[in-house]
Amino acid sequence: MQVIPVLDLLDDHAVRAVRGERSHYRPIQSSLCATSDPLEVARALGAATGSTTLYIADLGAILQRGAHTETLAALCDALGAHASIWLDAGFTDFASMCAHVERIQGLARSASPATLVPVFGTETLRDPHAIAEATEAGHAPILSLDFRGGRTLGLAHAGSTWWPSRVIVMTLDRVGAFSGPDLDTLAAVRAVAGERELIGAGGVRDDADLARASSSGASAWLVASAIHDGTIHACLDASRYSSQG
Repeated sequence: MQVIPVLDLLDDHAVRAVRGERSHYRPIQSSLCATSDPLEVARALGAATGSTTLYIADLGAILQRGAHTETLAALCDALGAHASIWLDAGFTDFASMCAHVERIQGLARSASPATLVPVFGTETLRDPHAIAEATEAGHAPILSLDFRGGRTLGLAHAGSTWWPSRVIVMTLDRVGAFSGPDLDTLAAVRAVAGERELIGAGGVRDDADLARASSSGASAWLVASAIHDGTIHACLDASRYSSQG
């Protein structure tokens, strides 16, 4: 199972998640680096995990407090063509996603920037047709099924036929909560997901949690706090967490 590091952006800082309660997020304090500067934190996460994929939640955009467009362009430049950025910026539909991605790409200066992969979160998505439109346009979108208090946020009535090939199971209550991964919710989603690839998110505290998450059949897990705190130690040893499902 792959460990995918997470970078949350708010007010021009990389911030630490606290149970998905964004009013409590503060600039990150990390064992990896002595700053909350997004570029430095992104580099440190990549060095710590060996991952060429970085998940970014632009909380400024999600909360409508100002998108981090220039910062994201700089991250695309700094990480380069070998890297992929999974970006959740509160996209409501296909048009808003395209406009946002085009602004970032227009500011990027590198001839070979990182690839931007749009993540549509059910918390903000208003038009489920955006997934098909993004797929047809070649963006390879990812859907984030956002849960809080055991319920799906938004679009819960829409069924699963419109889901893309990759789906994140995002339990916001577990993000930054150090309460363990929500394997029950992931199992419930797996029961209706068919052959889709599932990525878990939230709750991982240590290597034991990663091993448990891997046994759930998830292909990857989004992790932030445990990486910064140094409580997981084998991110580079993919075979140790290879999925048996």
